[in-house]
Amino acid sequence: MAEPVRVPTAKVALSTASVYPESTATAFEIAARLGYDGVEVMVWTDPVSQDVDALRRLSDRHGVPILAVHAPCLLITQRVWSTDPWIRLRRAQAAAERLGASTVVVHPPFRWQRQYARDFVTGIWRMADETDVRFAVENMYPWRYRDREMLAYAPEWDVTKDDYRHFTVDLSHTATARTDANAMVDRMGDRLAHVHLADGNGSAKDEHLVPGRGTQPCAELLERLAANSFDGHVVIEVNTRRAMSSAEREADLAEALAFTRLHLATAPARRP
Repeated sequence: MAEPVRVPTAKVALSTASVYPESTATAFEIAARLGYDGVEVMVWTDPVSQDVDALRRLSDRHGVPILAVHAPCLLITQRVWSTDPWIRLRRAQAAAERLGASTVVVHPPFRWQRQYARDFVTGIWRMADETDVRFAVENMYPWRYRDREMLAYAPEWDVTKDDYRHFTVDLSHTATARTDANAMVDRMGDRLAHVHLADGNGSAKDEHLVPGRGTQPCAELLERLAANSFDGHVVIEVNTRRAMSSAEREADLAEALAFTRLHLATAPARRP
């Protein structure tokens, strides 16, 4: 008799960044229509993404929970909420707590944020000790131009070289870094709390392709998570800016969701 399929408790969420240049509100609509388990809110220049009350109304209206908050860490969000990166993280933590999100995703500092970078590891531990919200630090990549490489993040773009309680792995970033995603996940071990699922081909650009359209071991990672009963969140964070229509964008996000659910459903190991 065939073994029953085992589906892990990991929830599959849509990053609001996946609908850009559409709005945060559009992400909630699409997540509800396609059957995502929730959303990860990318806090950025869209005023709705910065407004906890507006986000709660969207969540209630569409019946889509907010599972994670991505702190404003991008170059274009350096003035969102504050110019002080620690205040931005405090605001992200407060937003997650009010919205019922379990995770705050945070990037390592840029190298020119010297004081922030110097205190980052100990500061993240201190904040993590003060809340039930998980601060999941995300792997990044070196910046490249032609044959030149610049280390843009500190203490490290490879966050496994530092001591954090929780990690986010992003497979588009492992592609851009041209590093072994499986080896990185090995180093993260049981501290892997959050996944940004996307694909890439090793371009110098951070591609965020629909899973299955690049060279990263997306299916293998999902099957590994399922086998290990991963209980964090898997977030679809893909680039749909080139979609020629809303229908094409939605089709890409439906494909990403189907791919993820397919590979998260695995049969348990057979008994010897």
